[in-house]
Amino acid sequence: MMFLELFGGLTWLLLAGDLLVRGSVALARRAGIPPVVVGLTIVAFGTSAPELVISVSSAFRGYPEVAMGNVVGSNIANVLLVLGLPALFAPTLCDQKNIGWDLMLMLAASALFTAFCFRGPLGPVEGIVLLIGITAVLVRAGRQTARDPAAQAAAAEELERVLGLPSRRRMIVLFLVLGCVGLPLGADLMVGGAIQIAESLGVSTTVIGLSIVALGTSLPELATTVVAAYHRNADVAVGNIIGSNLFNLLAIMGITAIVAPQPIPIPASLLHVDLWVMLAAALALSYLIWFQNSISRLSGAVLFAGYVTYMVG
Repeated sequence: MMFLELFGGLTWLLLAGDLLVRGSVALARRAGIPPVVVGLTIVAFGTSAPELVISVSSAFRGYPEVAMGNVVGSNIANVLLVLGLPALFAPTLCDQKNIGWDLMLMLAASALFTAFCFRGPLGPVEGIVLLIGITAVLVRAGRQTARDPAAQAAAAEELERVLGLPSRRRMIVLFLVLGCVGLPLGADLMVGGAIQIAESLGVSTTVIGLSIVALGTSLPELATTVVAAYHRNADVAVGNIIGSNLFNLLAIMGITAIVAPQPIPIPASLLHVDLWVMLAAALALSYLIWFQNSISRLSGAVLFAGYVTYMVG
């Protein structure tokens, strides 16, 4: 039952997040909001909604370790698994415009988050600093896109790929309501199942957050990237993963640290192992982007083997 609760909650989360994104995009299009703004705000936050509600729900239920594990574990899985496994099917190019700057922002965010963790529990002050960081990232991205007609066209094209947008006002409202109701319901089920699994296996909730919860929330990105790699079109995944990692560290942990009833404690295992693995994964991605401009099949095998080793260890 606890595994059914966990994966049932995950299913609810993914479905509700998808409905929320579609309803929000449809509402924004009816309101005439530019595609660039929609992509940088509604789509970006909507696709990260499952991770956000899991982190907030865990903190309010008295298990903030799940929130920490979810964010750190997701960032590790994004680089080592989501980018490593698809590269086994086809090499992934890393020559997208401005990707070097985006990578530097991810490294800076990772270093800032790690420094906060070593200072002690994460409270509202740290949360505000993290949210200021993601705001600066979004403003920078918006200004860059506004000066680049090609980027604006790409943003509009990206929105056109969001299938199944409701057109009637009632359907838009229905999508939004189902998304807003389903997200916390799914998060509650998933967190509850994760806690029961941790108790039955005799492991910490941090471990469950780093493994099962983090892997579950990374499954959509993994599935999308594997399919894209099969069709030799996975190059866009690198930029998406960098953006996802930035959102995890700055937006999700920033909001969670602000709204959590108590400062979020930092588990000792996170300080000794997991944060360093996260940083090592970020540095490995940096090497592949700056020095190889691609993720070859061999590099993908190394990344994937690193993730398997991390999970087994």
